[in-house]
Amino acid sequence: MLKIIDIGIDNATAFCISGKITKADISIVLSHAKNKTERYGSIVFYEEIQNFQGIELLAVIEEFKYLFEMGLSNISKVAVVTDKKWIMKVASLEAKIFRNIEIKCFQLNEKSLAIEFLKNA
Repeated sequence: MLKIIDIGIDNATAFCISGKITKADISIVLSHAKNKTERYGSIVFYEEIQNFQGIELLAVIEEFKYLFEMGLSNISKVAVVTDKKWIMKVASLEAKIFRNIEIKCFQLNEKSLAIEFLKNA
């Protein structure tokens, strides 16, 4: 399940993940991100991952379609908030691959630090 949340930053697409991500879940996030991009130009992402149990293949395909259409240049920062070490390792790898996007990991008890990080985009 994926839920859009408000973190008080106008150009942020913020969401909380719990369980398995479906195509419907990812479609909601990507629609939100597209609207924010069209309105603000540059956006930031806040991803709070509490209990990740996988992602449907159709959701991955939907994400690739979005990236092909919108690109990556409009994403300035990503805050990944989790207590899962393996997710932090994946995010660190993504930071090396996507060098134009500042990607930083935070523990679940550091949510306010993650939001401050995104405010300085």
